[in-house]
This record gives sequence, C-alpha cells and structure tokens, in this order.
Amino acid sequence: MLSLRGDYSLAASDYSVEQDWGAYTGEQHALFRRLFERQSKLVPRYACPEWIAAIAGLDAGDSIPRFDSLSIKLRAKTGWEIVAVPGLIPDEAFFTHLANRRFPVTVWLRKPEEFEYIVEPDVFHDFFGHVPLLFDRVYADHLYEYGKGGLKAMRLAAVKMLARLYWYTIEFGLMKTPAGVRAYGAGLISSGGELAYCVVDPAPKRLPFNLEQALLTGYLIDRYQSTYFVIDSFEQLMRETAPDFTPIYARLRELPVLAP
Repeated sequence: MLSLRGDYSLAASDYSVEQDWGAYTGEQHALFRRLFERQSKLVPRYACPEWIAAIAGLDAGDSIPRFDSLSIKLRAKTGWEIVAVPGLIPDEAFFTHLANRRFPVTVWLRKPEEFEYIVEPDVFHDFFGHVPLLFDRVYADHLYEYGKGGLKAMRLAAVKMLARLYWYTIEFGLMKTPAGVRAYGAGLISSGGELAYCVVDPAPKRLPFNLEQALLTGYLIDRYQSTYFVIDSFEQLMRETAPDFTPIYARLRELPVLAP
C-alpha cells in the first residue's frame, strides 16, 4: 500500500477532521485556481450535461472551497453534506459516510510539481470531480445506495468486486448523450489528459455498461484506462445496480478477474 501523505493525527473515529480553511496559503489558492481554469476549458467539450449544469450553480474556482458552505447547498438540494478527511480512509469509514449521505473530501492540495498528475486524490480531485454530481438527485441516490452496498460487501468479503464497479462508474465512467459519449467519472473530469482521451481517442474500448463484467474487470492505476463502460443515464446505473448483489458475488467469485 502506498504511504498516505495526509495528517491523520487529529482525525476522529470516523476519520473526519476540521477543514481549517484559514490555513490554506495564497499559493495554494492560486494553484487551485490554475487547476480549475485548466479543467474548465475542457469540460464543455468532454463532460456530461449533468456535471456541466451542476458546476454552473456552484460559483466556484476563485479559491479552495469552504466545505461548510458547500454542505449548506448540498443539504438543500439532495440531503448530502461534505465531510473533511485527511486523505484516503478505510473502507468501512468510507462506506459508512456514503450510507449517511456524507461525502469525504480530502483537505490537502497537491504540490505545484504535481499539477499534471497525482497518485492520491486531493481536494481538487474530490471537489471538481465528485462534488458537482452530488447535486444530481439520481446520481446522489445511487452513491447513497453504493455506500450501503459497500457495508454489505464487507460482510460478504466482496469489497474488491465492488471497488471495480466504483472504478468503472464513479471514477472512470462514460455516458451516452445526444452529443456523443461524455465523461461523468471524477477521475476523468479532474484529469488534464485523460478527459479528452476517454472521449475521442480511438485506442480504448468503450463498452456498454454490464454490471457483472464491471465487477470482474481489473483496472489500471498508473496510466490511462484501456477500457471504459458507457451508461445510457444515471437512471440506468441506478436500475441495473438495484438487485441484491449476494448471489452475483457468489457466482462471480468462482470466475477469474478479467484483464483491464
């Protein structure tokens, strides 16, 4: 496992921390603005309409956002709130937050030399990639159900399978739109290079979403994906992930993991 860079010394039992917005430096706010401006030039062409509509109402980009202000808006729209965390957190804490409509957002920001790529999710990835779609009712409800499903997967020793589903949907998912395939996954939305690649490059496979195939397909963490799954809508994603996964896990556990 990689060495986590967040400060976990002040984390509560659920791994939440105070954001301490006043501790961010002017240089960090400027770096956040640069990242925001870079991605803002790309998303009109490559992001799904739901994400574009959501970010337009956030009045963000001038500085690292205040999580408490975001939570007020989110609670009014979909019942969600933002919880500050020091970085990556254990599965049980992560699933528990989602199952209570709390989305964990990392408090630290990458360094300037990490402008193009970062291994761990930082506040820019979490805010720009994940938070806007929490304002979409269907997507937000799906993530809530995913959190409950994650706690169940822990009891069934199936977290690895469910993690693949998260990877190919919440992080690296694509959607059909009237204008063509567009990105909704946070790992794509927040990426300076893969956002365009996932939509227009001829190299990767873009497969119609298949739940069992997604649960079985391995993924790449150190380079662009070679396979993406394409949904028709968030309603389809909600519908096709609604059944009880218990018999699905039991059946797939006997099968080999598919190559990415």
